[in-house]
Amino acid sequence: MLPDSLQAILDSATPPDDARQSAVVYCENNFTRIDGKTANGLVRSSERYRILSVIDSTLTGEDAGTALGEAAAGIPIVADLSAALTAADTLPDVLIFGLAPLSGLMSEADRAVVLAAVAAGVGVVSGLHEFLADDPEISAAALASGVALHDIRRPRPTKHLRMFDGAIDSVDCVRIAVLGTDGAIGKRTTSTLLTQALNDAGIHTVMVGTGQTGLMQGAAYGVALDAIPAQFGVGELEGAVLAAYEGEHPAVIVIEGQGALSHPAYLSSTVVLRASRPQAVIMQHAPARRMLSDYPQVRMPSPLSEIELIERFGKTRVIGITINHEDMTRAEVTAAIARYDAELGLPATDALWHEPTALVAMVTAAFPALKEGKQLAMA
Repeated sequence: MLPDSLQAILDSATPPDDARQSAVVYCENNFTRIDGKTANGLVRSSERYRILSVIDSTLTGEDAGTALGEAAAGIPIVADLSAALTAADTLPDVLIFGLAPLSGLMSEADRAVVLAAVAAGVGVVSGLHEFLADDPEISAAALASGVALHDIRRPRPTKHLRMFDGAIDSVDCVRIAVLGTDGAIGKRTTSTLLTQALNDAGIHTVMVGTGQTGLMQGAAYGVALDAIPAQFGVGELEGAVLAAYEGEHPAVIVIEGQGALSHPAYLSSTVVLRASRPQAVIMQHAPARRMLSDYPQVRMPSPLSEIELIERFGKTRVIGITINHEDMTRAEVTAAIARYDAELGLPATDALWHEPTALVAMVTAAFPALKEGKQLAMA
């Protein structure tokens, strides 16, 4: 269960129900798992959608929040699309594809659910690499039913993409990137909670999303980084950070990380570091994870080796560690925090299990002027 103060943060980030589209989240056989991270994140918080139910026949009857090991969310898990539509008071606005498979593609079973939703008059939101609107059968069905298809990962036309131009140097505020030692390790969740915690502490903070889930949750600034052609990735993210600064003039910008700098298959962390030039990094790590999540033949890096790589490549500093507690007890998390403090000289916390004040303390210890500025503003 989340601490009361952390639950209050998540609740305060949620607008009235009538301001959001109603949504059913499809996550068959993967809710609470790594490939269900989009669904997991939307259950935890969403400014854009009001989640009515989650589809996963393996967890039918459970509350989605409880299934995640947290407070009850009032979101039932149902067996299939038919059950989701029957349980809804009115026809949902959208079906959200809540799976994030390594391939970024639908299975035939997934495709059947999407087509059934469209036939029922429900729009579809997808963060996959294959675009629904480019699929002749799905797009024709959507046109016939009069529903919209939303491909979150679709980049802007190439002629409108932005090249890096160094404008990041004009962003005169603290920039903190949340990176990690693996993909699907909780960077987005920590970024969201860190942003809310700093704002609740009186430090004006904006998050820049870099993945499909963060954009679905309602991040006002960001790009689906892994869908941008490599030549434009740094410039597009630089532009998103610049837009956040010019639009909000915050004291802090939190940049959601992707993948891991040491990861053999992903390049996104290099783009995050090049584009945002963060003065600091918070690193997410899963101490009980022995092998990379999607590459079980590759061992996880140690926190120390990842820190050294980040600091050397990014010309920045790691100011703290946040723990993904998968397969860990609370006692083991407490022991890991003590170990990182002793071995690495860094503060650590579990952003989901511990009070958000620990995240704020991590940042204000590294940037004391933020605390002083808050106190002056409150005086």
